[in-house]
Amino acid sequence: MANRRHLDLDDYLPYLVNRVGSALVSNFTKDALVSERLSIAMWRVLAVLSNNGEQRQIDLAEMTSIDVSTLSRLVTRLVSRGLVTRRRSKTNSREVVVQLSAKGRKVVDRVIPIAKRLETRAVAGLPSKELAAVKRGLQRIFRNLAR
Repeated sequence: MANRRHLDLDDYLPYLVNRVGSALVSNFTKDALVSERLSIAMWRVLAVLSNNGEQRQIDLAEMTSIDVSTLSRLVTRLVSRGLVTRRRSKTNSREVVVQLSAKGRKVVDRVIPIAKRLETRAVAGLPSKELAAVKRGLQRIFRNLAR
């Protein structure tokens, strides 16, 4: 069996990224999202809208990495809860524009500090230069894979 190929998971980037992502989602869900009755996908939609303003639904799908049909159902749930509004675009009647509502803004304002505390806890002990390099590296990896 000496010729058997070996994959050291503790040194395999996809495994490490998945473990970190799973741990972050688990902690964030427990610390913030359960009390707001949000899924991680719902949170991504609210956070993108908070950060970037109203978005066409197609752009929102790309920015959140959520499939278009899944996003449509998700937006419908968020509209029914009063967290976002949805309307036809003024420039193209085939396009749908989604915007954070006042109620959605209040939810985001409650959750952002929790998100920031979790990030601070997660990166404890990492020098800021290393953290910046990790973030740049992950952004580059995503761009490579998104091509």
